[in-house]
Amino acid sequence: MNSSIRYEAQIRPLFTGRFVVIRRAHPVAACEGTEVYGAIIVNMMIKKIIHRLGAKYIHRINENEARAQTFRRHNERPIEYRFVFQCLNDLRPVTVLDVGTGTIALPSLMANCGCVVQAIDNIRDYWPAGMVNRHWHVINDDIRKPRITENFDMITCVSVIEHIDRPTMAFRSMIDLLTPGGHLVLTTPYNERRSVANVYALPGAAYGQDAPYICRSSSRGEIDDWLGETGSEIVRQEFWRFWSGEVWTQGTPLPAPHQVTKNDPHQLTCLLLRKSSAH
Repeated sequence: MNSSIRYEAQIRPLFTGRFVVIRRAHPVAACEGTEVYGAIIVNMMIKKIIHRLGAKYIHRINENEARAQTFRRHNERPIEYRFVFQCLNDLRPVTVLDVGTGTIALPSLMANCGCVVQAIDNIRDYWPAGMVNRHWHVINDDIRKPRITENFDMITCVSVIEHIDRPTMAFRSMIDLLTPGGHLVLTTPYNERRSVANVYALPGAAYGQDAPYICRSSSRGEIDDWLGETGSEIVRQEFWRFWSGEVWTQGTPLPAPHQVTKNDPHQLTCLLLRKSSAH
């Protein structure tokens, strides 16, 4: 029998928790077997120690974050996530790409729904101090000029495109990464008639003045331009009012957001878009 096969047969029980004594008729073979046995035991012990320390470290971080929670304000995520999961339920995509994930758990939750999920974020430019997502593996990639080349049944982009310079490039790239007939789920600050380059810079903005990035409020004109450049179309659009003012961060927050029509005051939209089947 080949010596490597003998070693494998004798060492395999180590991985099931049983102790094995290696015997060799020839003293040299016995020495070699003992060395292999010892090296594997050491590697297993080191791996076990690292896993145990890592688990304790993650547990401590989660515990500290849970204890340090303080209430700031309710945000738009319940509306946006409800829209995302409604689209998942209706369309049943197999492959999904989440763009601009940051530290959130959305990719993990979509994977829990049965989808095969990837996630990207421009970590270098938007997270200069570094970023670790403990829920999912996030690839460092810029959606304006992505290195990723796969195609996806669905792409989700939740409150991200408003923070990107040259959003048309980002939109075009997302459409390009869809399979023919695939869908883009997009949520963003929005006003049907008026676009604002950076709502954080508006007088009286409720927050965001110290943010290291912009927050654009898009309008119908911009959406139409994006659709015209990519040949995509709107399948569904919702309009939501969060603030008493005209655009995002203006005025005071409403006690609870409510869905309205495009003719009513609103500051956020949820869009389901479809790529042409011909592309």
